[in-house]
Amino acid sequence: MHKKTHPLTIASATLLALVSCKGNHDEDSGPLNQKPGYLGTVTATTYDGDSDDLLTAGLGASGLAATTPPAYADPNNPTAAELRRNAIYANYRAVLDISANSGYGTLYGPNVNAAGVATTGTGKVAGTEYIAYADDGSGKQNVTLMVQVPAGFDPINNPCIVTGSSSGSRGIYGAVGSAGEWGLKNNCAVAYTDKGGGTGLYTFDDDSVNLRNGQRATRTEAGKDALFAPDLGDAERSAYAASYPGRIAVKHAHSQQNPEKDWGRMTLRAVEFAFYVLNEQYGALAPDGKSRLVRLTPENTWTLASSISNGAGAALLAAEQDTRGLIDAVAVTEPQIQPKSSTGYTVKLGGAAVASQGKSLLDFSSYAALYQPCIAGVASRCASLAAKGLLSGADLTAQMNDAKARMNAYGWLPEAEPLHGLNAASSIAIAVTYVNAYGKFSVTDHVCGFSWANADANGNPMAFTAAQKASSFATQSGIIGTPIYENAEGGAKAYSAAISPSTHAADQALDGFLCLRSLAMGVDAVTGAPLTGELAAQSARVRAGLAEVQATGNLHGKPAIIVTGRSDALLPVNHASRAYLGLNAAAEGSNSKLRYIEVTNANHFDFLASVLPANIVPLHVYLFRALDAAFAHLKSGAELPPSQVVRTVTRTAATTPITNTHVPPISASPGADAIGVSGTTIDIPN
Repeated sequence: MHKKTHPLTIASATLLALVSCKGNHDEDSGPLNQKPGYLGTVTATTYDGDSDDLLTAGLGASGLAATTPPAYADPNNPTAAELRRNAIYANYRAVLDISANSGYGTLYGPNVNAAGVATTGTGKVAGTEYIAYADDGSGKQNVTLMVQVPAGFDPINNPCIVTGSSSGSRGIYGAVGSAGEWGLKNNCAVAYTDKGGGTGLYTFDDDSVNLRNGQRATRTEAGKDALFAPDLGDAERSAYAASYPGRIAVKHAHSQQNPEKDWGRMTLRAVEFAFYVLNEQYGALAPDGKSRLVRLTPENTWTLASSISNGAGAALLAAEQDTRGLIDAVAVTEPQIQPKSSTGYTVKLGGAAVASQGKSLLDFSSYAALYQPCIAGVASRCASLAAKGLLSGADLTAQMNDAKARMNAYGWLPEAEPLHGLNAASSIAIAVTYVNAYGKFSVTDHVCGFSWANADANGNPMAFTAAQKASSFATQSGIIGTPIYENAEGGAKAYSAAISPSTHAADQALDGFLCLRSLAMGVDAVTGAPLTGELAAQSARVRAGLAEVQATGNLHGKPAIIVTGRSDALLPVNHASRAYLGLNAAAEGSNSKLRYIEVTNANHFDFLASVLPANIVPLHVYLFRALDAAFAHLKSGAELPPSQVVRTVTRTAATTPITNTHVPPISASPGADAIGVSGTTIDIPN
């Protein structure tokens, strides 16, 4: 159980380190609440829970379900409030299947209360939202942190914090529909961070940036308040804009800081920010009549690290890096987590060792970027791979089947096969983005021939319109536009329309993706020969950046639950969740309190349940069940559920409503479906 004491208890050295105070104090003259030095200006806005709110931006459950986003009064000049509203609308819908038949409004959604009961309410949550940048003073980091404190927060009986690091490369509202919703429904403060990604769209044509509130300004006007601006001099910027019209830079790919190496640290800083604002809101007035006394501390407040995908990986990294007792438990789904080693543990499926385990994100994503387009039926990609000796088969069907077989041999599961084509664009975007991020390359480097821009119907790069730039904070996921292959035969084209010089075929820029694959692996992707010259130097940079983000597997005995869909085609379970379970077993042994729940028929993108109902059920319901279990463990000492496979039931048609019959609960006694951990061997039932 958590070491919880009465909220007015004075903390020990852990708290004193947090608030940078020294000495012992009684309840009436405790340590002063002090703002962490890395925080910039803090803005606070209180929402009434009617006209506007923390969870739905005033839209309510029905407004979030509307197929048309809310309109701007002036699309070229949206207000900060309008951008926030539309960002919540877009980010909530991005991570969920907003379909009544898929469970929205019955199994999950704002109107479904903390007990899991659907109500007739709107789901709006009153409270106060605090936002600040975390920065080193240079204005180049400017990682956005946000804390939402619901009006129902109870500092005496239920002091709790939930982390909500954004999924993918999303902005600050990227986890509002996942960990954020659970936290707010349970009257916990939610500590968010964009992790150093976010919607930092820089456009060269007008030298404009996003501000923290999403509005646009010139780089000069924004100064150190820009969410992101590339580190280029004026002359270089101007020359690039003239030579490459319409191109853009985005923060995750082009900040030259490898944001992923700080995901855990920024999640911990979000927790520190939460303690600061909670004590500003609930701490007693200090004798000086201006400051607040510390009331809520890591010793008397429950903190759960949570989120999904990249945000889930950030939660696990934060738990690994937590040396001050800021985090009490972890509950995440589909984590993008990269084990520091693929050896030292064994993953078995049905008693047999899996073909491949523990590969890095860039390794398997660059592999998928080659083969998933072929599986999607891009005949020219299949033919070009075959011509280079990277695929077999006399016709398209045979080549597609060989691509599937190669993916399975590389660590994907057969259950993911129907999803490969639908995940191809995501794997491609990851490969281009993360090579740039890990190598800390400038936007002007055009690594492997790629830049970013909008593209017209023929694949020609084109500028963002004024309205697109103005709304980018609300509409973009952080990976903005499309990869442009500058080296395409005949001139720059969007990758999907690009002709490779080596094949003279419109094979979706295969030459560029073979180059990315080579940088990821350190050898030529076709011949296997060691890289030389510039490619060797670039590969060394990429692999050095990759080494900065890898996980240790040591959660220091913290109770943790990882939930993953077996059919995940984006982050194959053998390389992410299963491998992390093995790494944790090697790192912690019998001290581990990690539980692993693998859900059949669930994948990385819940919204695909409406597209492939016979293959997919929503994983989202299991995030909330995992959080429920972790919180019950902290508050009452309830046993964590055993590691297990949960057997779900799919539908024959999207018109069939999903019920609890389709998504059965996590079992307290899974029997034959139990996942075994024996020493450093993980055994998953078939």
